[in-house]
Amino acid sequence: MDLAYFLRERTALIRHFYDTASVPFIETKRLIEAKEPPFHDPPWDDSGEPAYMEEWSRADVELELLGRACITMLSESIKHYLKGWERQFPLTPTAEKAMGPKGFVRAYVDHYCAALGLHTCPADLDLIEQVVLARNSAQHNGSLTMDSVEHDSKTRKKFPRLFFSRNDGVDVGDDGLDTFLADWIHVDRNKLFRATEEVEVLADWLQEQIYSR
Repeated sequence: MDLAYFLRERTALIRHFYDTASVPFIETKRLIEAKEPPFHDPPWDDSGEPAYMEEWSRADVELELLGRACITMLSESIKHYLKGWERQFPLTPTAEKAMGPKGFVRAYVDHYCAALGLHTCPADLDLIEQVVLARNSAQHNGSLTMDSVEHDSKTRKKFPRLFFSRNDGVDVGDDGLDTFLADWIHVDRNKLFRATEEVEVLADWLQEQIYSR
């Protein structure tokens, strides 16, 4: 089966979904920032906050929710793809034990590389692994009182310069870990699309290696 084809169909769907669903949120923020109708004539407010801050913040949160939803779909797609080759290369006891400590991305890639006699992979596995970790944090680290979701401590320790963060690891504290901004999961269009591209690199490469045996 051409698993890479179906993986690419899924990544294309995720990109299209993000671009389509993000339009109203991006446009709301743009209209507010440009002071265009219906946000051109703000009511009197002596709070000192920028006009339409609530509407802008809501649109920003909705964009973050969309990004996290797309990362969840991408994580599941990665797992289905890698698991799809098990029939040809059944997991060894060593590979099964590695699922926990390494995570399924590294465990599967290491297993298939060992089975195929390969030593390198052209895809950015650190980035792909962070897709899964961001999904896990988004699913399990949320709070009813907070719209943002933090990366868990293990993820921050393993990847001091997190990919899915607002500052891309530029602001690093004395302990070598990212400071406040990078604690929060942030998935924008560029980050999502870059992640899908790396997943496609992995899928195409692995399938090519398998088919050329």
